[in-house]
Amino acid sequence: MINVGLLGAGRIATVHARAIKAHRNSTLVAVADVVAENAARLASEFGADVRTNEEIIADPNIDAVLIATPTDTHSPLIELATASGKAVLCEKPVDLSLSRALKCQEVVSGSDKPVMIGFNRRFDPNFRALKDALRNGDIGKAELLSITSFDPAPPPVSYVKVSGGLFRDMMIHDFDMANFIMNEAPVSVMATGSSLVDPEIGAAGDVDTAVVTLSYADGRIAVIKNSRRAAYGYDQRVELLGSEGLLQAQNMLENTVVTSTANGVTGAKPTYFFLERYMPAYEAEWSDFVEAIESEGPMPVSLEDGIAALAMAEAATRSAQTGRPVLMSEVLG
Repeated sequence: MINVGLLGAGRIATVHARAIKAHRNSTLVAVADVVAENAARLASEFGADVRTNEEIIADPNIDAVLIATPTDTHSPLIELATASGKAVLCEKPVDLSLSRALKCQEVVSGSDKPVMIGFNRRFDPNFRALKDALRNGDIGKAELLSITSFDPAPPPVSYVKVSGGLFRDMMIHDFDMANFIMNEAPVSVMATGSSLVDPEIGAAGDVDTAVVTLSYADGRIAVIKNSRRAAYGYDQRVELLGSEGLLQAQNMLENTVVTSTANGVTGAKPTYFFLERYMPAYEAEWSDFVEAIESEGPMPVSLEDGIAALAMAEAATRSAQTGRPVLMSEVLG
């Protein structure tokens, strides 16, 4: 049984707490949060103790920590937890600062404790099936990837101001998905973005609508489309054109009923938000993390994977600001 400490007690931490509880080989021992009532609520719901981050990290009876705290705390907590002998699963991104994330990588490299970054979409059954089909040669060589990721509504502007921007906060999932499917990072990133959904987002210095083109060394291309508003629900699709065919992972719908009449054919909308869409992915993510600890094998999403996606977000941010393609070599040095 793996004893787990949960750092953070907000919405995403609650999702993770459910996955920890559902797994037969893990138990949630303690919860910490700067908002005391949130920690008390979550600890009470899952039968855990309330402690501080420091107490959880220092406890030799806790085997692993799950970091679901604000992003600017991720790198320091990863460093402290690994130094204390804990395995770590940390929510994305590694940090808002690429240079700070690279420093974290340097520090953690001296530890033998594994770190996994929480890119849950890799564990979605549909996206996994698409990757498996590509690996099996079903469509030949991948040539053109298209990733669509539209939220049903924008977050509060107060959140946008501390999020690091759309590319680091929202599209970073899609950068990692592109790396997962294409099996490598691109050589250049071209981004364009606008504030069309909420003028306050633009006033805060961010965009809410963006398109990014990724170019690969062998000529392959990936296109990522993001919007903070899709009136019909949470739109999450992947399409991959290969030399011998096409793979598509479609939206998860509220139901599968299709009505056909003389007036037309209608069906259900996509599920409304990520909690409904991706709960099975969060459970699979935790299961793979536990399995990697038990087998002492490599983590399915490494710290290096997290840094690669963050570097792409940095490149996209620079590209959107300058209007030119940005080489990954410029960002990583």
